[in-house]
Amino acid sequence: MFVLSMWNLIFMLFFTFSFMLFFSSLIMLNLSFSFYFSWNIFSWGATDINMIFLLDWISLMFLSFVLFISGSVFYYSGEYMEGEINLSRFIFLLAGFVGSMGLLIFSPNLISILLGWDGLGLVSYCLVIYYQNYKSLNAGTLTVLSNRVGDVLILLGIVWMINYGDWSFVAWMGNDQSLILTSALIVLASLTKSAQIPFSAWLPAAMAAPTPVSSLVHSSTLVTAGIYLVIRLGWVYDFWMNELLMVLSVLTMFMAGLGACFEFDLKKIIALSTLSQLGLMMYSLSLGLVKVALFHLLMHALFKALLFMSAGCIIHGFKGWQDIRMMGNMMTSLPFISSCFVVSNLALSGMPFLAGFYSKDLILELSLMQELNMLSLFMLFLSTGLTVAYTFRLIYYMVRRDYVLSGSSNLSDGWGIMMKSCLGLVTFSVFFGALISWIAMDVNSIVLPTSLKNLTLSVCILGVLIGFLMSQSSYNFSKMKFSIIIWLSGSMWFLPYLSSQPLTYLPLKTGSEIMKLGDMGWLELMGGQGISSYILKMSYKIQIMSENSIKIFILLAWIIMSVIMFF
Repeated sequence: MFVLSMWNLIFMLFFTFSFMLFFSSLIMLNLSFSFYFSWNIFSWGATDINMIFLLDWISLMFLSFVLFISGSVFYYSGEYMEGEINLSRFIFLLAGFVGSMGLLIFSPNLISILLGWDGLGLVSYCLVIYYQNYKSLNAGTLTVLSNRVGDVLILLGIVWMINYGDWSFVAWMGNDQSLILTSALIVLASLTKSAQIPFSAWLPAAMAAPTPVSSLVHSSTLVTAGIYLVIRLGWVYDFWMNELLMVLSVLTMFMAGLGACFEFDLKKIIALSTLSQLGLMMYSLSLGLVKVALFHLLMHALFKALLFMSAGCIIHGFKGWQDIRMMGNMMTSLPFISSCFVVSNLALSGMPFLAGFYSKDLILELSLMQELNMLSLFMLFLSTGLTVAYTFRLIYYMVRRDYVLSGSSNLSDGWGIMMKSCLGLVTFSVFFGALISWIAMDVNSIVLPTSLKNLTLSVCILGVLIGFLMSQSSYNFSKMKFSIIIWLSGSMWFLPYLSSQPLTYLPLKTGSEIMKLGDMGWLELMGGQGISSYILKMSYKIQIMSENSIKIFILLAWIIMSVIMFF
């Protein structure tokens, strides 16, 4: 019971600070002011090394959401991680995760941003390999190396910013053309953290972590760090990277939606849905809709945390089983958890008057008012339809379908700790979309013709039909003639294969050949070890000759006499 009381204490602490920060952010938004704290640590030539914190309504509101979700995850872990040996390690790692995210949120300085950025990468690696098996190790290595690319890009940005004598992006808010290189490096670094193409393979692989970790990572911390960093740098949208962001984000949305339609692992389907929503946020950023992207980021954090936690309850009830083909009829065995699961899925698909509707529908309608080409709009709405399709396919498999395993009738909701932790997120997922839309969003009137106004609704209805059709015929996919297309669609366009073995095969093979020819070949014979072996052999022979043997003395005398007679 000590462990549960500790989880309760952490939850109450996070919950209290979350509400304090949320109301503080509303006051700052209403009065239009912020706090800027700067401490000079030391000076290096003409450059001042400062520790800077920027407290405005954006950072306070985002941190309040992070703390609320983190508190719910801590409380949820009290039952989910019950019986774990290394529980204290798990607690400290989660606390380090939240602390690194807080440092990243409040820092307008590239060096302190890098501290939080690196802290997220390191702690995420420790959490992904928490179960300590080969699968977790491979997933953790892919995760940390993919994120390391972004770390290197931020380091290059820090090096370039030495020219300006300041690493704070508040100091270079102006539209200086010489800062295009720094802003481009930061935007490219955000692509690695937000898992856009071609860095998408690590996000489903990170599902090897425990489910509470996945809930925290995919909702408000690791994957949102890249999006948040680009949101803070709102001035970078005036140059050529808009088109690059648009292309990559649309391709990411389409690839993730297509892959989720052919996936049967419950956690991987939710991970691919996260990837799809990250693509939507990056798409809105490419259009310059910074505030709308932040709105969708906050709403996505709520229903995605709820989706992972309710899925974790189902996995916990099935003793770790994650294949949705072996599940079904959750509304009878797990009524409350299945209700949470359905609500979070409906919010993800943009069901009217839930949290996801107010932000997602706003992005789609505002994109229709932009001057965009037809292909990008087609891909955007196609990806939206795929989101609805795999969402309703998942709902059918989990809730509507009959039992597959006979022993699944013994499922229960557990002690009730996991159910209570989902209760607050369900409430927020239902009501907070409208609340934040009324309070923080000041979007001008959206004027569209009736055909375009009904386009989103038509795409969603078509996605529902496709989802139910796919759920009825999923078993026949392997029998289709163009199975290579199914394989391509279900494997994220071969990105996991391209991100692992092909990148390491040639360097490892070359290194092995160099080692055999060099270190174990001529270098072995002609180097220090070969000379040492030769000297040892010669000394051994001389030692034999120096022994008191009559044969050796007769041989030496004969050699000496022969030499004397020759000369």
